[in-house]
Amino acid sequence: MRIFHCTHCENLIFFENSVCLSCQHALAYLPERGVLAAFEPETGVERDAGVVWLVGPHGRTEQSHRLCSNYAAHAVCNWAIPVEDPQVLCQSCRLTRIIPDLSISGNREAWYRLEVAKRRLIYSLLELGLPLLKRGADDPCGLEFDFLGDSTQPNGDISRVLTGHENGVIRINVAEADDVERERQRQRHREPYRTLLGHFRHEIGHYYWDKLLRSGARLEGFRQLFGDERNDYAQALERHYREGAPSDWETSYISAYATTHPWEDWAETWAHFLHMCDALETAGAVGLRLKPRRQDEPSLSVPSLPLRPGVRDFSGTIEDWLGVTYVLNSLNRGLGLSDGYPFVLTQKVIDKLRFVHDTVVEAAAGVGQ
Repeated sequence: MRIFHCTHCENLIFFENSVCLSCQHALAYLPERGVLAAFEPETGVERDAGVVWLVGPHGRTEQSHRLCSNYAAHAVCNWAIPVEDPQVLCQSCRLTRIIPDLSISGNREAWYRLEVAKRRLIYSLLELGLPLLKRGADDPCGLEFDFLGDSTQPNGDISRVLTGHENGVIRINVAEADDVERERQRQRHREPYRTLLGHFRHEIGHYYWDKLLRSGARLEGFRQLFGDERNDYAQALERHYREGAPSDWETSYISAYATTHPWEDWAETWAHFLHMCDALETAGAVGLRLKPRRQDEPSLSVPSLPLRPGVRDFSGTIEDWLGVTYVLNSLNRGLGLSDGYPFVLTQKVIDKLRFVHDTVVEAAAGVGQ
């Protein structure tokens, strides 16, 4: 993630901010420019509804954007749309097909948290140059999100919503936006890590497996590293929940759940790659450096530029990642918290991450052609 500054007063702001706490201007993210811009609403009745004035250091500069409808009407978004775009929703919000039932207490807050996580995901996908189309006539296998909650049937039974992916539709259980419930599930499944953003990154991995590997030239390479995805998925899932992961799983997998099936190994590894891209871009943007005194200590020299795969050698990326995670875990321990990065990267896991990296490079090159 880049570091953002208010376009009016240059105050440090965050990707999720909708107001600059220094100059009090409202903020909107412009994805096609990669900036979080200060703006003032246009109040003239002759103007198109929702059109705003962008505000620079010397005042109003241009009237080129409209607020996303979910920003103006529901305050669950902070993105804007170019005025020439006929859509009323921004590039991220238009991908949401089903929103939570807002008549249920707490679901508006849950919707906000879900959209915050999804926008960070969409930011990463755009930065990586990956194909990103909504389901429709142009791409019947495009992407959409459903945010659904468990429901009680007339007979009293609970109808459970399972977070997952199917044919381009990513379904997230609204309960995952509740920190307490998510932590309960984390402990129940004995997971070292469970976040809302992590769910989005995992499920989008399944989507891109279908888009980039299912019938492509890289499929055989995938099978050599991850295994044969033609093995029965339902049986593999049932076996995992019955028997758990093999005792030596850490030698070959990024997580215990990755041992379930090659599809889940790919999705877990893909999610991990997105974790790396976001954190390393942030480290580079803030100028983080480590200067070791000894050769056996971690080093870190992330370039201050967007971490688009192919910009730098993957081996250097891994080296810097080990440095970032050393800093992260050391800071967490100093605050009395659990490790922020509870993972071990063996050579086989690194080989899988390299395969994901190379797949993204190839896909981005195809999009750019």
